[in-house]
Amino acid sequence: MADTVLYEVSDGLATIILNRPEAMNALNVATKVALRDAVLTAAADDAVRAVLLTSAGERAFCVGQDLKEHIGLLAADRETGSRQTMTTVREHYNPIARALTEMRKPVVAGVNGVAAGAGFGFALAADYRVVADSAAFNTSFAGVALAADSGISWTLPRVVGPGRAADLLLFPRSIKAQEAYELGIANRVVPSAELRAEAEKTARALAAGPTVAYAAIKEAVAFGMSHSLAETLEKEDELQTRAGSSEDHAIAVQAFVNKEQPKYLGR
Repeated sequence: MADTVLYEVSDGLATIILNRPEAMNALNVATKVALRDAVLTAAADDAVRAVLLTSAGERAFCVGQDLKEHIGLLAADRETGSRQTMTTVREHYNPIARALTEMRKPVVAGVNGVAAGAGFGFALAADYRVVADSAAFNTSFAGVALAADSGISWTLPRVVGPGRAADLLLFPRSIKAQEAYELGIANRVVPSAELRAEAEKTARALAAGPTVAYAAIKEAVAFGMSHSLAETLEKEDELQTRAGSSEDHAIAVQAFVNKEQPKYLGR
């Protein structure tokens, strides 16, 4: 894995750190490949029970596509008559967004600075966002004459509603942390100096929790957004049956009876 993305697993928590602070954690090709591989690795690893996605530095979580590299790749495409540069959506952004959204474990984004373009999209793909009070969000795409990607056309309307999503996508602007909280983009806003510790504390609490139940909750919410009440109730029945037969449920019930704190196994 490239050194532009750091990956480690400790006590059930996979921590993924974008590590290009000198470039505001912009996504060049090497970083996109490494981030995709890290997210897919975490999703497939049964030892991982939660994921923390964050970035090095204080200025930026991720400003999206590395435009300095991008402009050179576009020039090369023009010379060869190719459209190879734009395959990055299919090859990189789509797998990252799907893995973050669909993995059967909770994902926390620790947003330490500006999250723009695909950086905003990947933050929205997380289940829970802990945001520094100095952070800001910007869709950015229309500002460089591009369509939305990184799943943001799916996630943003679900978070803020279709009307506000259209406004933010058509007229990109900086959304400060407090407004992001009011819109539901940020789940928590914390002082910048405390961001990493608070995001990790949140992620570790989830890593120690009932993993099967968390997976069922993620699936139920995603399903309910696009299905009828009757279909959603059927899905809830299916998922509750699964969660109810888990070891974690038995542990939780016994701990409740014994007036103890449950120690979940994640299965």
